[in-house]
Amino acid sequence: MRRLDVSADGDSYRAGLVEGPRPEPAVGEVLVEVAASGVNRADLSQIAGRYPAPPGEPASLGMELSGTVVGSGERVCALVAGGGHAEFAVVPEGQLLPVPDGVGLVEAAAIPEAFLTAYLNLVVEGGLERGGRALVHAGASGVGLAAIQTARFLGARVAATTRTASKLAALGDAGADLAIDTSSGSFADAIESAWGESSVDVVLDPVGAETLAGDLQVLATGGRIVFLATMSGARARLDLVQLMGKRARLIGSMLRSRSRPEKAALVRRFRSEILPGFESRALRVTIDSIHPAGRAAAAFQRMARNENTGKVLVDWSR
Repeated sequence: MRRLDVSADGDSYRAGLVEGPRPEPAVGEVLVEVAASGVNRADLSQIAGRYPAPPGEPASLGMELSGTVVGSGERVCALVAGGGHAEFAVVPEGQLLPVPDGVGLVEAAAIPEAFLTAYLNLVVEGGLERGGRALVHAGASGVGLAAIQTARFLGARVAATTRTASKLAALGDAGADLAIDTSSGSFADAIESAWGESSVDVVLDPVGAETLAGDLQVLATGGRIVFLATMSGARARLDLVQLMGKRARLIGSMLRSRSRPEKAALVRRFRSEILPGFESRALRVTIDSIHPAGRAAAAFQRMARNENTGKVLVDWSR
């Protein structure tokens, strides 16, 4: 079978297809013929040598896919810890999701990583409830747009940020009540102007150091800030008096490194609580671009340059 081999020279990405043996599923796993795989920022970190696959998982790139189960033909999408950017991939049975009615097989590759990450961090970690308020940073990313939709689907209000004015419309289209351009002013001031002081229950933050002070400023008493990446840096000054006064919680979260049983439990909850939203059309996948596997370098380049609005996919059917 073929799989992607991707390297970077500074800001320039190269991708080639290399031949290798088809993986063999073990007990509790299935073999999936891949229709499409999703590109994530975690892929870029792995290419840079900063984010290896967990021990015992495939070392090659790719953390989400869609396709058909070999032997049964079942249409599925799935979360994997590695090996997704290939013609065939082994998937633990507990991490499989059925492709919802009305979603194409290729497009379904945009569901697992983005929507499971959004659900994990807003609900399981952040405790977002109906009537609550959420702040989603990097709202035009795949995870960001999934988080906006998920929060609205659960009956919460959402503020979302972007550094690119041209992406503001996408935040509103996804359901954001407040769409904020952080290149033109303080997101914290914008939220306080619209919602009042200390009004946000859960913050979903992949930005890191740059946004922590503003997150604390808008956070409600007892609120939660969930960090899932550090795009602006990993070290920040923290006002401990403010943290204690608001009885706030800072939560670090990572999906890839969780055990297979943890991921299976998350997938079961998601399948029950969120997946029906795709069939009712309350939720939708947001595709930025789809790239043939033979020209996948452009997919990684687009992600690295922050040009995408929504998910970037690699199509293995062409």
